[in-house]
Amino acid sequence: MGNSFKIVSIVLLVVLNNLISLTNAQQAFEPDTLRNKKYEQFYDSLKYKANRTKITKLIYDFLISPTRSDADEQAIAMDYYRQMEGKIISDIKINSLEVFGPTLDDTTRKAKGWLEKTANSIHTKSNLKTIEKMLLFKAGDFLDPELLYENERIIRSLPYIKDIRFILEQDTIYNGLVKVYVVTKDRFSLGVSGAINGGSSAAFEVYNQNIFGIGHEISVAFVGHLHEQPYTGLETFYNINNIKGKFIDISAGYMNTYQREGLSFILSKPFFTPSVNWGYGISVMRMYRTERISEDVPIQTEIPFNLSFYNLWGGKSLQIHPTNYNNSQIILALGLMNHSYIQRPGLEPEDYQYFANHTLYLASITFTQRSYVKDQQVYSYGITEDIPEGFKNELVYGYDINEFGNRHYIHLYLSNGNLLKRSASYLNVATGIGGYFKGKYSQQGQIQASLNFISRQITTGKKQSRLFISSNYLIGINRFTIENLYLKRDDYIRGFRSREASGKQRLSLDLEYVTFLNKQFYKFNMAVYGFADFGLIGSNKESIFTQDYYSGIGIGLRVHNENLVFQTLQLRLSFYPFSPDDVNFFGFLVDEQQKRNFYSYEPTAPQPLNFR
Repeated sequence: MGNSFKIVSIVLLVVLNNLISLTNAQQAFEPDTLRNKKYEQFYDSLKYKANRTKITKLIYDFLISPTRSDADEQAIAMDYYRQMEGKIISDIKINSLEVFGPTLDDTTRKAKGWLEKTANSIHTKSNLKTIEKMLLFKAGDFLDPELLYENERIIRSLPYIKDIRFILEQDTIYNGLVKVYVVTKDRFSLGVSGAINGGSSAAFEVYNQNIFGIGHEISVAFVGHLHEQPYTGLETFYNINNIKGKFIDISAGYMNTYQREGLSFILSKPFFTPSVNWGYGISVMRMYRTERISEDVPIQTEIPFNLSFYNLWGGKSLQIHPTNYNNSQIILALGLMNHSYIQRPGLEPEDYQYFANHTLYLASITFTQRSYVKDQQVYSYGITEDIPEGFKNELVYGYDINEFGNRHYIHLYLSNGNLLKRSASYLNVATGIGGYFKGKYSQQGQIQASLNFISRQITTGKKQSRLFISSNYLIGINRFTIENLYLKRDDYIRGFRSREASGKQRLSLDLEYVTFLNKQFYKFNMAVYGFADFGLIGSNKESIFTQDYYSGIGIGLRVHNENLVFQTLQLRLSFYPFSPDDVNFFGFLVDEQQKRNFYSYEPTAPQPLNFR
């Protein structure tokens, strides 16, 4: 009864999400005046009903009011570009600013102090040809405001670029011509990173995300262990982005540490904008020794694997409404994934199929729409952030040629955001259901649902704060015995490193309140936060609310400088009530936190749903 209720509830959520997506797609083709009129009528009615009680008024004010401020910022930018719309671009000039000193508002400002001046002298500014290759327009083109706005986002997404601005200047002789000045602000591209794990292992990494100023990335990590061989080793990766201006990326890596030894190669042409017609990619991995299939797979074995893996895919985008730059798309894609094991660990017979030699052929159809709005102080500290809105609904079918018997695969995945169209808050919901089928029986199935909410900026005195809410639910259906879920990742209960808390069903709720401090610490921005994480995990045979309960609460401090490519330094104090035997009640952590990314609604290669 419990599982039936959960399945029905999730299916209803899937249907609701799909209806919302289809409604948004329909609205994309309606005239602006008609669509705005519908929005006004809906929100006026909602506000009237919400004002009837204090509680509903409070919820309305928190979620809906005030109207999104970044829409004004976008409108200002578009109005500026539209002044020159349709004019011919006669000349393009690019200016790459120093890391410290000049700003987009004051390009003549100079660096202060010996440290900033020394950093500028060490840093190699972005090569102007490298920036030029990222431009979606050239001299002789007609100026397209939407194209410029999108191009800003693409260049701003580069790891070594802090911000960008296009400045337009009408030709003084012929008013049908316009000059475009591209001003970019670099980040200091050299960084270091390190970690110590339990006193027995450690790692130290040096990286450069804009080597020689040409946009290439290189990293070298030195890894050591006191008891496992090789006692010292290294991992190195080299990335080349946007080859010949075609937005094709290549990455190659070599690894030889106590954890793994092998080679990797990735070539990718993603659907990075809605106007891209073809996307494709290839990834190859040859691991002569590894303790797990891939880094993000929780299953780890004492006997190392010896395996090869490759993945090929290609897709075609069908533009539904080509005249609208942020139009909806239907993407048809094909792909295949192959795993071949030369050496596998000894396991129980019922788990051996998890490490089967197999080739999975995949086909997908994806219906998607995306646009971006500007905001600040969400995941970053005072710089422009491009936040995606839209939907992505995909249906994937696969046929698995497997040494233990061929089988079919199918999944449906639906996602939508931002459902709070008129709010300065953000809300994303997603649902999915899928699995393998062999004859009359299902294998490795799952049902999942997630919700992510980011509040509008909340003003407290002179400080700005945000509330983050995240909830995830996942249940496995006929999974192999070796496949278990955990709460140990920071996506669920942060700092929780238990392997005892495991099962085939998991529900988590994460709350975080972040306050961005106005004062800086030696040019570093700071944010304090408090959090409360909750998790239920256990068997998939009974209701999730009858399973084991765990939690984590605490406070923390994040320190980051947006002029640097360094990761965010984090200090965190945590408490774990009702903790299992392998987790201490109290925890203190000093580490680096990778920057969180927004879900992009970008079409990707067809692949199975993740059970982790």
